[in-house]
Amino acid sequence: MSKNKVIVFVKNTISGKVKTRLAKTIGKDEALRVYLRLLAITKEEVSKVRAEKEVWYAWEVSENDIWDENYFKKKVQIEGDLGEKMKDAFKKSFDSGGEKIVLIGSDCPTLTNEVLEQAFNELNTSDVVFGPSEDGGYYLIGMSSYNPEVLEGIDWSTEKVMEQTEAKAKHIGIKLTKLKYLNDIDTEQDWKEYLANVN
Repeated sequence: MSKNKVIVFVKNTISGKVKTRLAKTIGKDEALRVYLRLLAITKEEVSKVRAEKEVWYAWEVSENDIWDENYFKKKVQIEGDLGEKMKDAFKKSFDSGGEKIVLIGSDCPTLTNEVLEQAFNELNTSDVVFGPSEDGGYYLIGMSSYNPEVLEGIDWSTEKVMEQTEAKAKHIGIKLTKLKYLNDIDTEQDWKEYLANVN
């Protein structure tokens, strides 16, 4: 079995609990429909990658959803900020035998299986790999060994996330590689721009 592992962080598909910034302008039910589409796109791309696959839910494991338990192990994120949640997921994944681990969210529809494969390739020579997003954060983080320090002391949900993470990596002396910039879907404008560019 491959020692590569893809972790997908998802929210449970509950109206009013997903894409809250988007919901402010298009309504919570429409925002849920958008999120369901984003999940389907994410699942399709992740399914093409040769790696173990895990889905980590925000609140509780959902049964009988699009994530087939024959292909995706299902787990629950711990309480805490995003950094704490990711640290826990990486720690448990390395402890269970993972060697190269890539963690993504579920709201970047331009993230392809090729980008995921590139992330694994970069981990052959880098300690940490990031997929930076245009809003200053990142849509992907991968590790070839457990480096929790890059997830500590970060102002999450701000435009400083990637900048602070790079500074942290440089300070502690780990090799960081960045992939191409992509855009998460957070606002109605993000979604409209994505739809305008879809073939």
